[in-house]
Amino acid sequence: MAGKLGRDREVMSEINVIPLVDVMLVLLIIFMVTAPMLKVGLDVDLPQAKGKQLPTEERLTVVINKKGDIFLNEKRVSLEELHRRLKAISKRNPNLFLKADRRVPYGKVAKVMAEIKDAGIEKVGLVTEPLRR
Repeated sequence: MAGKLGRDREVMSEINVIPLVDVMLVLLIIFMVTAPMLKVGLDVDLPQAKGKQLPTEERLTVVINKKGDIFLNEKRVSLEELHRRLKAISKRNPNLFLKADRRVPYGKVAKVMAEIKDAGIEKVGLVTEPLRR
């Protein structure tokens, strides 16, 4: 009886790709769902204005959130520390983007811009949301 079972089996020479396709489709769906969540940043409600699309070049970013906290590339800093760090970086990278929440008082934004200019950075881009019509 044991010999009879062994003789009926045939060697399968084809590769079954259906499980592979199933796994790949599941992975594709997972990556499509999680990819938009990977864009992590600070919660800033930018003002709306007309303007051109920003270039995709790598720049330093200073963010002022609605509480008035200052961040340099997503790391919280004080106004004095911001000046010190930008002064050290200004020779290598004189370009900077400034994102300020629309609810931040103008005086706070002006103080931060003054520190940026005093640190030696001359090219400051103010980031806004595109104007919705």
